[in-house]
Amino acid sequence: MNASREYDCLVTGGAGFIGSHLCELLLKRGESVLVLDDLSTGNLSNLDCCSGNDAFRLVIGSVLDEVLTRGLVNQCSRVFHLAAAVGVENIIRQPVETIETNVKGTENILLAAEVDNIPVFIASTSEVYGKSESIPFREDGDIVLGATSRSRWSYACSKAIDEFLALAYHKDKGLPVTIGRLFNTVGPRQSGRYGMVLPRFIAQALAGEPITVYGDGVQTRCFSLVNEVVSAIVAIAMNPDATGRVVNIGSTRELSIMELARKVIRVSGSSSSIQVIPYEEAYPDDFEDMRRRAPDVTLLRQLAGSVPEAEIEDIIRKIIDTIQ
Repeated sequence: MNASREYDCLVTGGAGFIGSHLCELLLKRGESVLVLDDLSTGNLSNLDCCSGNDAFRLVIGSVLDEVLTRGLVNQCSRVFHLAAAVGVENIIRQPVETIETNVKGTENILLAAEVDNIPVFIASTSEVYGKSESIPFREDGDIVLGATSRSRWSYACSKAIDEFLALAYHKDKGLPVTIGRLFNTVGPRQSGRYGMVLPRFIAQALAGEPITVYGDGVQTRCFSLVNEVVSAIVAIAMNPDATGRVVNIGSTRELSIMELARKVIRVSGSSSSIQVIPYEEAYPDDFEDMRRRAPDVTLLRQLAGSVPEAEIEDIIRKIIDTIQ
């Protein structure tokens, strides 16, 4: 740690699902951790494993608060910026908040970090690829977004702006920035409250309720265990060769949503049936989805030395074990 700074790492959104696992890993590595979270989607209970550690501190506040953000960044030697709008349902129903939180929050972090050239990891998303059909998605591939009249794409667009802004700070001001495009990350502590598919399926299965599959269920995703994802985040954030680059972080095990529902039923031993619900009944009229989402992880393997490989059945068991 820089002797002039009180903490090794600032984690924005550290009380969230991914952020809390990242904090846990950093503390295990011997890093001191300062968290900024407004608890709008994060949960204090996520940080139970960290709260008794003298090297950990939580500040409740928003990255939209420029003065607060600047003060906290100034206390740290490195920033992991994970604070963002979360979940498809939130994004569709609160488009203004989505855009403001993502773009302004990231700008505040970069402005503060640039003063003393503090390294920043920016958590981006596979949503940035939009409707591209160039599977698997490569970091240097084109992005294809839908019409601006469809609020579904406001999140993807705002995260793309985050990336453009971060890379501009790197190119123009020399700020050490690394961007991770996270694919579907799952595991213990994830809430189904904001439309996250796997925790929702598991909750329905354990309750013996019908598992609701939106759309036709043929759409595919690649699900990664959160522990492997945060390990990859730390690996590339601390690898100088990743500076100024965008890196996919995800599994290459592609799975249809219908098959995911079947696996949840099988692993949980549930008697639940599967109920298919058309998108128009589940979401507003302007909703649009991606048929496939799968990453090229060549660069991740090169920079981190490994990629997420956990089997979905094992992930489902881990989640169920923490619930029961």
